[in-house]
Amino acid sequence: MREERTQTLFQAIADTQRRKILDVLKSGEKSVAEINEHIDVSGATLSHHLNLLKQAELVRVRRAGQKRIYTLNVSAMEQLLIHFKQLLSGDNDAP
Repeated sequence: MREERTQTLFQAIADTQRRKILDVLKSGEKSVAEINEHIDVSGATLSHHLNLLKQAELVRVRRAGQKRIYTLNVSAMEQLLIHFKQLLSGDNDAP
């Protein structure tokens, strides 16, 4: 995994609220309003967190009318887990 990508992913999951958002999305796709029911932040703050997660490619977004629907990007989560495993095993040469 490239260093820049790794840094982006770690920054994205470093925040407690963003980890809560990922946890909420484990149960399936949710609109911003549905996510906001579980996360105690302002709309602007939630939007900021969702944008950071999107930039890190940990979530995907699609439009449904005027709503934005978010889902976990499972393949990115799997890559992150692989990277953690490599870090723990000391395999720093792996992609």
